[in-house]
Amino acid sequence: MDEPINGAELIDRVERYVGRFVAYPSEAARVAHVLWIVHTHRMDAWESTPRISFLSPEPKSGKTRALEITEVLVPRPVLTVNTTPAYLFRKVADEAGPPTILYDEIDTVFGPKAKDSEDIRGLLNAGHRRGAVAGRCVVKGKVIETEELPAYCAVALAGLNDLPDTIMSRSIIIRMRRRSPNETIEPFRHRVHSKEGFALRDEIAEWSKIIQVDVWPVMPDEITDRDADIWEPLLAAADAAGGAWPERARRHAVAMVTGSNMTKGSLGVRLLGDIKKVFDVSGKDHLSTVDLITALLAMDESPWGDLRGKALDARGLARRLNNYEVKPRSLRNGSSTFKGYDRADLTDVWSRYVTDVTDVTDVTDVTDVTDPMGEGYTIPFAERPTNVTDDGGGVVESSKRYMTDVVGINDEPLCPSPRVAVTSVTSVTKPTGLTDAELFAESN
Repeated sequence: MDEPINGAELIDRVERYVGRFVAYPSEAARVAHVLWIVHTHRMDAWESTPRISFLSPEPKSGKTRALEITEVLVPRPVLTVNTTPAYLFRKVADEAGPPTILYDEIDTVFGPKAKDSEDIRGLLNAGHRRGAVAGRCVVKGKVIETEELPAYCAVALAGLNDLPDTIMSRSIIIRMRRRSPNETIEPFRHRVHSKEGFALRDEIAEWSKIIQVDVWPVMPDEITDRDADIWEPLLAAADAAGGAWPERARRHAVAMVTGSNMTKGSLGVRLLGDIKKVFDVSGKDHLSTVDLITALLAMDESPWGDLRGKALDARGLARRLNNYEVKPRSLRNGSSTFKGYDRADLTDVWSRYVTDVTDVTDVTDVTDVTDPMGEGYTIPFAERPTNVTDDGGGVVESSKRYMTDVVGINDEPLCPSPRVAVTSVTSVTKPTGLTDAELFAESN
């Protein structure tokens, strides 16, 4: 009688396998990818499946390689670059079972020159939830009938820059970047390495049958709402594996969710946050429109001085704040009156949209993080360019230097653990990139 498969040891081997060929931006990204691969083998068990998106500002950053490695480890993979909505719908509805869609160059689907992408967007959005269907009309002779095609399946994406917010909010985001000279990986050759990957895939498929569909993982307090939907199947897989995986999975899930939330927000949310900073620095309860705009334009790395080639003015400020039901009012200072904004009118909006996060700057003596598995893997600094576009298409470029999973709010580690050895640090600035749909439009 064969001995039962040790889940923790199996997933350790999967992690070592993918780590040979992919230069991940962090240990958390690698853990998320491994658990995502595992979860695809039990699609019948989950209420929802997260998309995993490998994104980068430049080509040759390892995105396609990540999909190639994924292909040999997941069930019924469909690796595609350019396909029609009809093909995808029919493939997802295959009676053999839901496929694992691996969609490369996804930025070409949603760029400004792309057409007829709404069906694909709809499939990617709705298909994360079990039971989602795509309704279609079918002509049979002279009769028009309706049919409903299943849309639920696992999807991995790879592309340049950001994707529409509706997809980003359903995704685990892995920000890839080009390897530095001191980062080395093993070249992947399908004819040489796929056999080992297929063997791991078969083991995962066999072991995953033990995952209990009626036992749901306890979520960390920091992971709620849609983030909980995203991470639930991955944490369930980690719990089933046991060993160090339940703790590692939760620690890195919190790190990734925290990092993602620090960068979320539209240009409007950025404006609300900057206005809050102006009020807090001034210490006043009301500010004139002139004084508020002057302070906004003076902010370092602020986009307000160049929106479609023009600086933010009183009309533009009023229009943007009107979206949040905040309007300028007549205010009095002694005997003089002026148009401006009152802190009391903004307090509720700030509580809903603005998260107070202290910038992490000028932290000394940090460079890399040593991989706890002892494979020599490090997490170096990364550049994340952010293309911020106004709603009219004007682009404001910003580039921030950051470190993932190491430095968090108020210089505290996002995921403190004795297994992560911080060996050095230089200067770190909290990313302020935006995830609005405008982000990817100008850059494609």
